[in-house]
Amino acid sequence: MRTGLQGKTALITGASRGIGRATAFALAAEGANVVLSSRKQEALDKVAAEIRAAHPDAGVLAKAAHVGSAEQAEACVDAAVAEFGALDVLVNNAGTSPHFGPMTEITPAAAAKTVEVNQFAVVQWTQLAWNRSMKDNGGAVINVASVGGMVTEHGIGYYNATKAAVIHITRQFAMELAPKVRVNCIAPGLVKTDLARALWEANEEQIAGYMPLGRLGEPEDIANAAVFLAGDASSWMTGQTMVVDGGSVIRPSIA
Repeated sequence: MRTGLQGKTALITGASRGIGRATAFALAAEGANVVLSSRKQEALDKVAAEIRAAHPDAGVLAKAAHVGSAEQAEACVDAAVAEFGALDVLVNNAGTSPHFGPMTEITPAAAAKTVEVNQFAVVQWTQLAWNRSMKDNGGAVINVASVGGMVTEHGIGYYNATKAAVIHITRQFAMELAPKVRVNCIAPGLVKTDLARALWEANEEQIAGYMPLGRLGEPEDIANAAVFLAGDASSWMTGQTMVVDGGSVIRPSIA
């Protein structure tokens, strides 16, 4: 598959671990410059060093930013453009889930935090990418939502509500930013990340047994989808949500 990503610049939020880290590696492997963002500079520096060792020709910039801070987001996007001249790909990957339990029990603070990181940050970082580079140069935005945004589920209902919003935000931005910028979404199923550890670690084998493909997702499964959506192979695709879930949403409800 020809991606056309050689020499392009991609910024990935939540890049210090999990899906974000895997996506940064995958894009660097395609010849893209990668800008890594998350809250902790030390963790980013470690990932940056690992990418440089694996892909010596890739440009790498590690810039800590709290995804929900307007000032830090602006500084990160500005640093990316200053370093590499443009921002061609934005991967809105950072997420949080501070509340586990029914929505009848979520606190205003937990709800606000979930919206800030999972939902409004997607709007904020896309605005910045558009205004700082993509309005003039074009590009691609990839939002990481969840299959949870398409179903009801115990325990993480409010998290899923914000991911449902991301799916619609994707469509709205795709309409507003066309034809300069393509905006698509990935809806992962249960992936073996630290954020989702409480959902899979104790019962991995049992949960995998319910999956049509017989295993949980790995961060690389989602990274591969991100490379496709970032590159030329998806050049006639916008406003879409790609489900990457091992078949979980087509699983029969009764065995």
